[in-house]
Amino acid sequence: MLEVEKVFGSELRKMRKERGLTQEELAARADIERTFVSFLERGLRQPTLTSILKIAGGLGVSAASIVDAVEVAINQKRR
Repeated sequence: MLEVEKVFGSELRKMRKERGLTQEELAARADIERTFVSFLERGLRQPTLTSILKIAGGLGVSAASIVDAVEVAINQKRR
C-alpha cells in the first residue's frame, strides 16, 4: 500500500514549485509554519482538513484540486 503522506507531500511540492513559491512563501500565504510545510512535503506529517484548506488558499487553488492530484497520483502508482 502506498503511503498517502508521501504522495501528498510529493504533490504539494510539485504544486508549490509550479507556482514558483518557496516553502517560506507558501507558509506565509497559508498562515502555517515553514517547518510544517517541510514535514508535509517529506511525508512526515499528515495534513488536517484545516491545513489542506489553508494550503489551498496559499497556493491559489481549491482544496479539492489538491485532493484530486493526490488521488490521481495514487491511482497511477498502483498501475
